[in-house]
Amino acid sequence: MLRKMLATLVLWSALAVSGTPANQRTLPNTANMLVETSWLAAHLADKNLVILHVGVDRTLYSMGHIPGARFLALSDIVNLHGNVSNKLPRLDDLRSTFECLGVGDRSRVVLYGDMFGLLAARAYFTLDYLGHGSSAALLNGGLEKWAREYGMVQTVPADAAVASLTVHVRSELIVELPALKEIVSKKNVELIDARQPAEYAGANVGEGILRPGHIPGAKNVFWADLLAGRDNPVFKPAAEIRAKYESAGVSPGGKVIVYCRAGIQAAFDYFTLKLSGFRPILYDGSFLEWSNAFGTPVEVGAGGWPQLKPKGGR
Repeated sequence: MLRKMLATLVLWSALAVSGTPANQRTLPNTANMLVETSWLAAHLADKNLVILHVGVDRTLYSMGHIPGARFLALSDIVNLHGNVSNKLPRLDDLRSTFECLGVGDRSRVVLYGDMFGLLAARAYFTLDYLGHGSSAALLNGGLEKWAREYGMVQTVPADAAVASLTVHVRSELIVELPALKEIVSKKNVELIDARQPAEYAGANVGEGILRPGHIPGAKNVFWADLLAGRDNPVFKPAAEIRAKYESAGVSPGGKVIVYCRAGIQAAFDYFTLKLSGFRPILYDGSFLEWSNAFGTPVEVGAGGWPQLKPKGGR
């Protein structure tokens, strides 16, 4: 039955893209980061293709997923470290997680999942950190767009043969609290906060946040504003995304540190920053760690460099 579904989808997609130049039927050149549903449908039977549905639990995956997609639990790619909920697990654990899902050195990985692409973006960052970002991509529009256009999903879990994944850690993609404190004190860093504006300004207090507001000097680019809409979670055009970051003060092609409450929304901004030509670095401890740490200043309101010293020595 699955083979028949795949053959049908490949036929439909071949017809859909038959008028497209051949060089546009391959993965895009922007680090192979984003694929369209038509591309995926035309390549479902590719030998090295691995599709991962990333979710908090298996509920939505079990209700219906893209044919052949395997389930990746968020808890397998983030861990609790102290009071910080979404830090990277041990390298051996991460390697084992992806290998057991069939992700190997020759795999082309397409990611989608729950929460409008947020969790898929975190999985992309994880693969990028492991040195495999160039062979991973997000599915533009996710399951929502796929189901609307093709209407074919399966409910039976997909099997996967264990693969072999060589890890090339890119430690430069992560910044830890001690280094960030020093960077912020020098006031020469470009910072992006991916949370909703009310949390960024300190009007709303996120779960677990001791002192509301944001890291001094950070500018706000809310991750959801980079999508066409939650009922149609396709990415806005790359030029529009780039313009939004540039208007927030990010230099063209420049390095920028991105954070959120606990490292998930920030992964979405990480992805879109990289997609639009910037060089992002993730602070995955994010504001949950920063606001609870000793000696870290917090700013409220619209942003800027004047720093509010923490009360009570915290």
